[in-house]
Amino acid sequence: MQNTAHAVKAHDKPSSRDLSAAGLRAFFNIARDWGLNTDEQMVLLGTPGRSTFFKWKSAPEHADLKRDTLERLSYILGIYKALQVLLPATAAADAWVKKPNTAPLFGGSSALERMLGGNVADLLAVRQYLDARRGGWA
Repeated sequence: MQNTAHAVKAHDKPSSRDLSAAGLRAFFNIARDWGLNTDEQMVLLGTPGRSTFFKWKSAPEHADLKRDTLERLSYILGIYKALQVLLPATAAADAWVKKPNTAPLFGGSSALERMLGGNVADLLAVRQYLDARRGGWA
């Protein structure tokens, strides 16, 4: 039997807009859990203009993010997930990003301070650190 024209095929990829909306909704939930202020959120998203940021926040379903912002979201979601695995107590996982860390990568600063460096590489470094901790390499 033939499906309707609205049916999604298994091999169809989500659209950039679908990925953008899902990523932003997840990001704003993480930002809430981590207690991030607006400026911190903006830096993590790649410093969009304030009006753009607030449009994304109020209507993520209308956002069509650039590759850089999608990459940032991917790293942040990965960091969040890794923390949930490493620190199963939700409060501890959420607090970790703001706690001083003596690991060489952080030099006594928090992971959030490292991530707020503004570069995608800062997010990648934190993600790799946590992935290594999960795998027992660090």
